[in-house]
Amino acid sequence: MRGFLLRRVLLALLTLWLAASLVFAFLLLLPGDPVQAILGLEASEEARLALERALGLDKPPLERYLGWLLGLGRLDLGESIRYAKPVAELLGERLPLTLALVLLGLGGALLLALPLALLAVRLPPLDLILSGLMGLLQSVPTFFLGVVLLYALAVHLPLLPASGFPGWERPGEALRHLLLPALTLALSRAAILFRMARASLLEVLGQDYVRTARAKGVPEARVLLKHALRPASLPLVTLLGLEGGFLLTGAVVVEAVFALPGMGSLALTALEARDYPLLQGLVLAMAALIVLFNLVVDLLYGLLDPRVEYA
Repeated sequence: MRGFLLRRVLLALLTLWLAASLVFAFLLLLPGDPVQAILGLEASEEARLALERALGLDKPPLERYLGWLLGLGRLDLGESIRYAKPVAELLGERLPLTLALVLLGLGGALLLALPLALLAVRLPPLDLILSGLMGLLQSVPTFFLGVVLLYALAVHLPLLPASGFPGWERPGEALRHLLLPALTLALSRAAILFRMARASLLEVLGQDYVRTARAKGVPEARVLLKHALRPASLPLVTLLGLEGGFLLTGAVVVEAVFALPGMGSLALTALEARDYPLLQGLVLAMAALIVLFNLVVDLLYGLLDPRVEYA
């Protein structure tokens, strides 16, 4: 187990280095000039040169890249061009909201998909109806789903706040502001989780040990919950790790719809301003979260199935 964790940590560091290197190279190819974005078109040449020296943009790309990597070793992500603040400080302000939104959306999707999948395999007449509804839900774009929920639950029936975020000083009020965007994310991903859970349950229910349990007179509910659910959850756990990454990118759209000050809105601002240090920090933070999701998935495999060995 210890050797497995060490290998996974080294692989995670390598993945983060590759992600950081790729985003640094891609940002060099982006059109636009951050100095022009800050000073405007009518700025003097002297002002442009002074700002380039202040931001380090006058140095060769390789020197800037090596300097940024050395800064990462000191947990220094640089300073934002747009906000004139350390990138690590900005990420610390925005990351908790986005992470809470992703975890709420992922948990909501699982709580919705798994009971419906159990109903579908337990009651065949409902299978066709639920599969059709989930297929329809999967085809709806996330932004459209968010607008519909916004009108239904915040405008037509004012049950939840429509937009904004009051901060973490009042946790209950903060949760109320996150419920509607989290529900949008949960509904957008529940269909995929439902289809995977349903297919996995049907496969497990066809195994010999399940037929033996039924032949012994074990109640059907016990067969589903004790004998079938645990082994059927392994593919679902894998999908949950992937969905964590999809929800991080989907949070950009949801945060725009509900005017939430998370990492998604920060990424859009950084892209418009050509804020290279902030963009690099955002990509690195998202890559780190995705790597963390995958590591948690690997550990859950061993808990759910004792036959899995960490060789």
